[in-house]
Amino acid sequence: QVQLVESGGGLVQAGDSLRLSCAASGRTFNSDTMGWFRQGPGKEREFVAAISWSGGSTYYADSEQGRFTISRDNAKNTVYLQMNGLQPEDSAIYYCAGGGTYYGASKYGPAFWGQGTQVTVSS
Repeated sequence: QVQLVESGGGLVQAGDSLRLSCAASGRTFNSDTMGWFRQGPGKEREFVAAISWSGGSTYYADSEQGRFTISRDNAKNTVYLQMNGLQPEDSAIYYCAGGGTYYGASKYGPAFWGQGTQVTVSS
């Protein structure tokens, strides 16, 4: 059974940083794209970032460019999202995603999803 388990969410103040982790089990994602999405209150789920299997290519939504950094450790079957300069509009449930296809232009269709971790940023 494939599982993606997120951790690292929480309540922070504007300007703070958080590092989300996503540990995969049940299969290796070492040959797959992995990424992050988020869904804010009353909003649709949106793409945040993705990373190629080797980590050599990274992709970001325009709103996160420069503030967020995605990385991975294939030895640990884990992907990370470092978020700096958080703002209240970043408050959302953040979902890890794995496998599937990155189509370009911030369009990523994953095959697997995590359950999500809540990030709340107070002003």
